[in-house]
Amino acid sequence: QVQLVESGGGSVQTGGSLRLSCVASGNRFSRAIMSWYRQTPGNQRDLVAFITADGRTNHVDSVKGRFTISRDNAKNTVYLEMNSLKPEDTAVYYCRYNESKLYWGQGTQVTVSS
Repeated sequence: QVQLVESGGGSVQTGGSLRLSCVASGNRFSRAIMSWYRQTPGNQRDLVAFITADGRTNHVDSVKGRFTISRDNAKNTVYLEMNSLKPEDTAVYYCRYNESKLYWGQGTQVTVSS
């Protein structure tokens, strides 16, 4: 069983920045594909970015150039650096751990006001 604890959400104004963190338990973190998803009320959970075990990244078009996913295997942590935030980025952000099984964090709220 892997537990994921997210932090770093909050409320910012348009153009602001936040850094989300997700710490995973266990000793297989370095092998996991780590992802960030986001969800707004009444909608499905959508992929934002992922990073593979060997550090390759992919970001969806709507966040390219503004968000950056990274990982620190020594700290069992994945990050999402979010810059130039827009009101449409408002959502609950979840991290996902994928290494033979899938695990989700509890989510952290990000609110961007205009």
